[in-house]
Amino acid sequence: MSKNYWTTQFRPALLHQTPARDLDKFISRFLQPNRHFLAQVNKAVNTICSFLRENCFRNSPIKVLKVVKGGSSAKGTALRGRSDADIVVFLSCFTQFTEQGNKRAEIISEIRAQLEACQQEQQFEVKFEISKWENPRVLSFSLTSQTMLDHSVDFDVLPAFDALGEAPGYRHSCRGCVYRDLIRSYHCAGEFSTCFTELQRDFIVSRPTKLKSLIRLVKYWYRQGHKMPKGKGSLPPQHGLELLTVYAWEQGGQDPQFGMAEGFRTVLELITQYHQLRVYWTVNYSAEDETIRDFLRQQLQKPIILDPADPTGNLGHSARWDLLAKEAEDSMSALCCTDRDGTAIRPWPVRPTGPPDQCFMIGWLTRRPASH
Repeated sequence: MSKNYWTTQFRPALLHQTPARDLDKFISRFLQPNRHFLAQVNKAVNTICSFLRENCFRNSPIKVLKVVKGGSSAKGTALRGRSDADIVVFLSCFTQFTEQGNKRAEIISEIRAQLEACQQEQQFEVKFEISKWENPRVLSFSLTSQTMLDHSVDFDVLPAFDALGEAPGYRHSCRGCVYRDLIRSYHCAGEFSTCFTELQRDFIVSRPTKLKSLIRLVKYWYRQGHKMPKGKGSLPPQHGLELLTVYAWEQGGQDPQFGMAEGFRTVLELITQYHQLRVYWTVNYSAEDETIRDFLRQQLQKPIILDPADPTGNLGHSARWDLLAKEAEDSMSALCCTDRDGTAIRPWPVRPTGPPDQCFMIGWLTRRPASH
């Protein structure tokens, strides 16, 4: 293939015009962040993490229990040019889930005030995003530095209850206790998902490099032209598509050196079958626990993509899957999903409702106890 093809034709905006056999090159050249970019983002992230650990609450009775890097940069699935980072700060003032919701606004206000005060000392500048919520769950800002960075880095800082750690007065001998308390405490889906950031990160970070590349490709496809008409609802969350991609690979054979076009085609196929989606894992919470089992029974309504770290987080419910499915149908007939001879790339044989053993467990979950 000529060099001129790559420099003049092979642009990120032309994913649909990229031959299926060249998707790996497309990802490498346009979606994979380079080392310099990653080093700059990591430097910015480490600066904010150090500030949160050492400066933010030094004159306060509140203690920082730990600071955890989350989001795509921590999972290894960041897109080139997307310099954003999620940082979760676990604090001693939260001793139960409900306190996180009740005290979150004042904590975010304090972090903002300390960031503003420390700008000159730390040799960086911050510009805050104004939240439209009375009780925001996140502090969003962009950071610039003439001494550290070539470009700005966008941050989301989220204060959280250390549910899985050693928060004072909240010690658990088993993870099941944590999830039972979560189920009793939550009011809306994924309300306390930040408490499980480490589990969410670890679920992705341990995956093969090529699967992370497929996740990048799916994320890029998702972001290209998928604009939601105002007042028409919301598209499925990006994290849900990440999990759907992992599910496709797991059920498609788990080959670490799979064909990228086949993997991409499979994810698109699953999106078009959104009515039947029933995707979940029990790697962190067990259906053998009665409280969790009863809760899962209520959750098992299609479409469902359940967060493997947070059983309250259904990432497939109440979203405009129909709009995304239409885009997926168009993409499946594009060059990126077409073989050399013009035939459609065949997807992996993956069921949208889960493998047979999972369907058996679903039957067990949904079976009502016999009356006596």
